Amino acid sequence: MTGRFKSLLPAFSSLFLLACSNTSEIDENIQNLSLPEHWQESKQALAVENNWLVQLDNAQVQLLVKKALAANHQFSIQAYNLAIAEQQLVVSGSKLWPELDLAFRAGRNKDNQTEKYSNSNSINLNLSYEVDIWGKLSAADQLSNYNYLAQKASFEQYRQQLVVNVVATWFKVIEADKLLKLYLNRVDNAQQNLTIIEAGYHSGLSSALDVYLTRNDLNNELTRVSEQKTEKTRVIRQLERLIGEYPKGELLVNANLPLLTSEIPVGLPSELISRKPELKASWYQLLSKDAGLAYAHKQRFPSIVLSGSVGDSTADIGDLLSGSSLAWSLLGSVSAPIFNAGRLKANEEKARLELKQGEQLYLDNLYNAFSDVENAITAEKGLKQSYDTMLEAQENAKIAANLSFEQYQSGLVSYTTVLDAQKRSYDAQSTLIKIKSQLIANRINLHLSLGGDFSTPSLASSPAPKAE
Repeated sequence: MTGRFKSLLPAFSSLFLLACSNTSEIDENIQNLSLPEHWQESKQALAVENNWLVQLDNAQVQLLVKKALAANHQFSIQAYNLAIAEQQLVVSGSKLWPELDLAFRAGRNKDNQTEKYSNSNSINLNLSYEVDIWGKLSAADQLSNYNYLAQKASFEQYRQQLVVNVVATWFKVIEADKLLKLYLNRVDNAQQNLTIIEAGYHSGLSSALDVYLTRNDLNNELTRVSEQKTEKTRVIRQLERLIGEYPKGELLVNANLPLLTSEIPVGLPSELISRKPELKASWYQLLSKDAGLAYAHKQRFPSIVLSGSVGDSTADIGDLLSGSSLAWSLLGSVSAPIFNAGRLKANEEKARLELKQGEQLYLDNLYNAFSDVENAITAEKGLKQSYDTMLEAQENAKIAANLSFEQYQSGLVSYTTVLDAQKRSYDAQSTLIKIKSQLIANRINLHLSLGGDFSTPSLASSPAPKAE
């Protein structure tokens, strides 16, 4: 018997070493990924600034952000998801510890032959513990840890995204209000033109065609105003929905669209991995896939369970635990999979394929993050150039519109020329408002893409349940 045990010892040792191997299966090229030294559109390496929300210097948007963090329904869902993941962490960690149960049983039986009754009472304290000799339970606990860290990073990413959505929508409301005021001015101007043209028609100085063209222009402007009022109400409701208030469409916003001319520090591409929550979540998800593969592999090895029991049984419940009849037992059991139709092997291969899929997903998320930053930097440069050229175009269009109307009154040009010049002027003004709004939206998204946090200590709170 001793010789047979010695002959099995080398095989058992190699099995132990194979099962306890915790080497990561993640591709080394991903673990040692080569990243660009600088962004393509920016060579400066100043650190990304946090607290970018403070730069807006507006009390209303600060209040709206606080409301959103406290009452947004989707954000509350994310907070509960994080709390659930935290409890799952406790569940998986508990399996590394012994389990102790107390069982009490009482019964009364009748013997049909003797017509006698008997009582039975028992109490047992049971201890059960699985020896984690292969690291199977540790791998499961590690998987839960990585899932929790991924959920925590995703929660932070959603938190930043929510604030970006609130601020961006707030600026959309401002843009809608500015455009509405511009369109109302166009209505006033069209009404003035119609008054002048009709007076000229009655005096024989203007044609009927000019009157109809002016009336058509006025109706077009009135339609534009109606559509813009609807758009403004829609955006206000969207903002109210984000801050967790019933969308009444009555939120008052009184602010201007700032012109952003300062450069934003973009840091280095290599810093993005450790700074942006979305990328951290993606990395933790990859690590959880790696731990899942280790767990699936170790499921194919035997399980060793130790169990013990201390108890007493007696007919009289008052004699329980009297010490005279206490019984105890200590057992050890080993169970090993023999045949399962390839289920465990398939689970391991499935986990391996999910890991490889996770590697590609991580790379996709990583390069998308780099691309988002590069595109935002490029867009900001283009929008600034467009703003400068459109600002000059607006001034020229205003002058052209005034000159065309003066020349029309002098009989030098037709009224269609006046309408065309006025349309160019108003289009330039509305385009300028939209470009300024796009510049702001792009700047906010650039902060998000860089992983720059918005928060100050007063804004860092999350809704119930407390998940961090």
